[in-house]
Order: sequence, then C-alpha cells, then structure tokens
Amino acid sequence: MDRTPPIWLVANAASGSNSDAALDDLMARLAATGREPARVVRFPDDPLPARADLDREGVAMLAVFTGDGTVNAQCTRLYGWQGAVLVLPGGTQNLMAKALHGEDVSVEGVVAALEQGSLSSTRRRLIRCAQGDALCEIVAGPGAVWADVREEIRDGDLGGIATSLGEAIRRSASDPGVMIVEPATGREEGYPAIRLHPGATSMAVDAYGPQDIAGVAQQAGAILRRDFRTGPHDKLGEHDRVRCRSSEPIELMIDGERRTGSRDETFEIMDCDVNFLSSIRQHE
Repeated sequence: MDRTPPIWLVANAASGSNSDAALDDLMARLAATGREPARVVRFPDDPLPARADLDREGVAMLAVFTGDGTVNAQCTRLYGWQGAVLVLPGGTQNLMAKALHGEDVSVEGVVAALEQGSLSSTRRRLIRCAQGDALCEIVAGPGAVWADVREEIRDGDLGGIATSLGEAIRRSASDPGVMIVEPATGREEGYPAIRLHPGATSMAVDAYGPQDIAGVAQQAGAILRRDFRTGPHDKLGEHDRVRCRSSEPIELMIDGERRTGSRDETFEIMDCDVNFLSSIRQHE
C-alpha cells in the first residue's frame, strides 16, 4: 500500500507563460517521478486551499505553478502550516521561483531536483505593510503602474502597450513622488518608485527616478523588457523598517499585484512562517 503523503498542485493557466499545455507537461513529469498530484486546484476557478484543507487531507507538499501574485495569495494563507511549498516557474517574472531555485530556474530542473531528493526545506523573510505581505517585492509610488505595461506585453496588445507605456511615463514624471522619511535617506523630493525586497536578514531599498531624457529612455526600455528593475536607480541600503510618505495615496505593487495605500505607509521585515523547498542553500 502506498503511504506516500499526497501532493496537491495549484495551477493558473492564465499566469504569464503558463498554459494548459504547460500544465499537462508538468503533470506528466510529476507522474513519471511517482509524485502525481492527488488534486489539481485550478485557480481562479477553484478556491486556493487553506491550512485546514491541506491538514484534513494529509497533504505534505503543495506545488504552486503560477505567477508571483498567486504564489503570494496562496502562501499567505498557509502561515503555520507544517507541510512544504514547492514553487514552480509559472508566471511572467517568477521572482519567487528564482529566489528558491536560481536565476535559470526551469520546470524541468525543479522536477529533476524533486526526483533526486536534492531539495531542502528553508524559511524566508517577507515585507509587511498595512496593505498586505510581500514575499518578493513591493514597489511604492506612481511607478507601480509599470505593472500595467507588463500585462499588456504579456497579452501582445501593441496598442495597449503604447497607451500603458505612455501613461506610465507620464505618471512617473508628473504624479507626486514618494519620500523615505524613516530613516531619512534619498532625495528630499522623493521618487516615482521605491522598490523594497527582502533579503536574508533585512530588506534592500532601491529608488527609481530618472532625472533626464536619457534616464527616462533607459527606464522605458527596461519596462518594455518586462523588467523595470534594470532601469536607472539609487541603492539606498538595507533596513529593518522603512516609512514612506507622499502628498497623495501611495500606489503599491505587491508581488506584481496592484493596490492603493495611504499617504503614509510603513514597511517592516518579518519572518515568513512557511516552509519552502529550495534547490539552493543560500536561504538557510
């Protein structure tokens, strides 16, 4: 009798580079290793499982084949769960998958590591604010609208890309910037975008705010390459707590999902009470 604890799989065929064909390929690969999921949760048609759902069915591993936004929505429901989450690259940026398995992460590589038994359990840090928790990053400021361009690029809508890019550049240049008031650092007038991302012990803070035509062009190019992070920016160090302020409600992008905050937002580094499976050991 097979006593291997069941695996569940969460998939979102609408995420990034994901598709029904990619899901079928993943299922075949898992089945070939003897780890075929007992259940496939097809989000958003199916609700994301909570701790109680997994515990009731004796699930020991939850594989998540989605983009970073759905990874966030799923994992923030599992705080305190004793099982382990296996994040697979199923989105556009796959920041969480890259953090756990390396920049060259692939479905084939992660499944091979699972079959070889070379994955290790690890804990990570997250960033908490009043609008939610971020496992990968928070972007604060009008530059959060850069995410809209990413979605248009994903859908291949050339007209939408041009419109969204123009709106993103206009808002970055004209909307009130975000200032870092605690600790006092960066430009007094603030920035169009401040990016905070968790490290092993603290959160790194990068500020984006090109001040000339060349810088704007570089940032636009970075947005069109789907990675605004490569645009011109200032590194403002690593901190445990950061307080930001603006004259208008602060636009936020939390793990790729848009939200609107208050005029004063505080971000703090926290332990993430979730066990993740990793191919690399630098997170331990």
